[in-house]
Amino acid sequence: MKRCSSPDHPHCTAWVMPGEQACAHGHGQPAAAAPTAANALGSSFDMLQTVRARRNALDAIRPGAPAAQREYERPHLHISGFDPRAAGGRQAIRLELRGMPDDVPGELTMLLQSALLPQGGGRQTFSRSLRGGWRPVVVEFSSRGREHGQYRVDVELHARDPERRGSAHTWVATVVLMVPRLDASLAEIHQTYLAARKNVRIQADDASIARLHGLDAAGPLDIAIDARNASIAQLQFGPAHGKIDMGLPTIAWDEDLIEIDLPATRPAHPCPASSACLVYAEPDAGMQRHLRLLALDEWVLGRMEAGAGGQLLEAEADLLLCHYGQHGPEHQGLTRRISARHAVIRRGRQGFEIEDVSRYGLLLDGAWPGKHSPVPLRPGMRIELSASIKGIAVLVVTALLPHAVVLHRVDAGGAAECFMLLAPETQPGPATTASALPRAAVLPQLFHRDGGFWHRDPVSGADTPLGPTAALDRLAGFHGRVRFTATSYPDYRSARGAERRAAAQLSGA
Repeated sequence: MKRCSSPDHPHCTAWVMPGEQACAHGHGQPAAAAPTAANALGSSFDMLQTVRARRNALDAIRPGAPAAQREYERPHLHISGFDPRAAGGRQAIRLELRGMPDDVPGELTMLLQSALLPQGGGRQTFSRSLRGGWRPVVVEFSSRGREHGQYRVDVELHARDPERRGSAHTWVATVVLMVPRLDASLAEIHQTYLAARKNVRIQADDASIARLHGLDAAGPLDIAIDARNASIAQLQFGPAHGKIDMGLPTIAWDEDLIEIDLPATRPAHPCPASSACLVYAEPDAGMQRHLRLLALDEWVLGRMEAGAGGQLLEAEADLLLCHYGQHGPEHQGLTRRISARHAVIRRGRQGFEIEDVSRYGLLLDGAWPGKHSPVPLRPGMRIELSASIKGIAVLVVTALLPHAVVLHRVDAGGAAECFMLLAPETQPGPATTASALPRAAVLPQLFHRDGGFWHRDPVSGADTPLGPTAALDRLAGFHGRVRFTATSYPDYRSARGAERRAAAQLSGA
């Protein structure tokens, strides 16, 4: 509602309802002007009209879309299923992803951190269904032994499409869960928790009447109604409000997802690859012949499957390990005690961690961590495969950087290979004496961005893309003759390459 704005009657003080063409005195109102810098925001009614028009336009474009998809156009998490009455026991919350853009990949990684979760954090995955929606995720936790009060759950969503370079997105949200006292009554829980989640609360007591009407604005409304002692509570919605869901009091709410990492707009890498290798023709003392580079969201350590003639067979792991004897690699014998998927290294909220997923187990600093129990990595940690037979394959964490993990072999294969695990689209951090051992501190500063591998000069900060044609001898950290290959195991022939060569020979014959 606004005052009369007729140019012929500047002293008129009559109020004009929104949309009316004349005031109560009959003075005609001018047409609405285009927004300018002075009135770009407009009134609250104009803002509601804009939102309402946007919703109607969306309904016209997608008339068959679900109501929740039409109404919630902002990315957010819908949390439900939390029962604070189960204090001191095992609980679960249901997370639903809504309002996400259509251009995000079909799988999102969610990182959780909270004092309520086991080991302080967790990792889940959102995936799209065949109908285009997102499958809900259930997060389990326990409040046993926890002090009553509020606990925060920090949520990070990461979206990265490996087929579209520079398409990384990151969203964050904070969820607050309340753990009540063990002796709290249901009425106290509803009063302190449920009512705090409502946008509008209607309460009538002692034969009173409470009325709420005119609720035709766009957007969700969570309303609590409480009428006691012969009271009447009236709730009236406008005709344009849309679908109305009525139900018993539940604990369900929405948390907005705030995007903090936008897609990169840099040009594509000249040699895109997620795995590569630096091959040293004449490695110096203490250096390895192969520095294998792997840029993935998580890395699987497993058994190397090699056939006759050094042919590398299809494997389930990323870091292919075999036992080294006196005469080199041995692909049978003790190597068979390494599982196809033996361990997984991934990047969590508290840094890189390793998890045993094998049949034969692994040892971390001489102790078995337990199966499916992630353990944070630390510089100098000794990783032995397996737990039943020692000495099959032994790795040491020689560097633990914000963007990478470096693993050196300390067994008979120490001169043959070492591994650098890089987190994609993550800026490199400097190596210090606390984060890197001497054998890893001499390695070049490498990272993965825009779908390919890069070298950063520690003095000038210049970034150089790595490829087969790059002059590596001119870059800092490279010593002697070294070449770059866009495969992590150039010393083995792949099965697919053998099949192509065989097909070419048959076609030539």
